[in-house]
Amino acid sequence: MDDDVYRKRLLLYTLVRLSGLIIFFIGMAIIYTNLVRAGGWPQLGAVVAILGVIDALLAPRLLKKLWDSQAARGE
Repeated sequence: MDDDVYRKRLLLYTLVRLSGLIIFFIGMAIIYTNLVRAGGWPQLGAVVAILGVIDALLAPRLLKKLWDSQAARGE
């Protein structure tokens, strides 16, 4: 494959992982700050933080599986 394709894939992989971390930190901010309501909202923040971790860990793996299946088909 072309180096440009690999460069774009690396950028996308990094951005997906970074978006998961940003979602995690937003969840932590919801827990500990007055972002959503006064005194924080631990239940909502925990859900958002967990979704951020799941996104940061699983989304890049799903991307890799997609790219591997496309390579196997010859696309």
